[in-house]
Amino acid sequence: MTNHISDRLKTLGIELPPSGAPAAAYVMAATTGNTVFLSGHIAKKDGKPWVGKLGLNMDTDTGKEAAKSIAIDLISTLQNHLGSLDRVKRIVKVMGLVNSTSEYTEQHLVVNGCSELLFEVFGDAGKHARSAFGVAQIPLGACVEIELIAEI
Repeated sequence: MTNHISDRLKTLGIELPPSGAPAAAYVMAATTGNTVFLSGHIAKKDGKPWVGKLGLNMDTDTGKEAAKSIAIDLISTLQNHLGSLDRVKRIVKVMGLVNSTSEYTEQHLVVNGCSELLFEVFGDAGKHARSAFGVAQIPLGACVEIELIAEI
């Protein structure tokens, strides 16, 4: 059987990083029944928190790149937790938190960075429900944090 998700990642030029570790008292992934819940993943750049505030010192395109990098980390966590990405039946829900000023209103465009990559990697199974929120701060000053729910 071909691992089509791995093939798609290769075609997209994406190499999954090692799965991250929790930064506090929680686990990175928890499964109940046929549902996997991934904890919030913060944006990282060069292995460190990608710090910034949308609408103050970061623009939407940069935030979108940060969200795309989180999608790669989320996929890595799924791979590590499940053993094979082919076990993913569909991505059900994505929730994005965007560290932004009270005047900034493009949180939905930032989180598109994650959503679009999930569509590319998982095809129709990557189409998901979603929320995008502006928040006053994210742990470690990160610009974006995203969590994910998947069906297996």
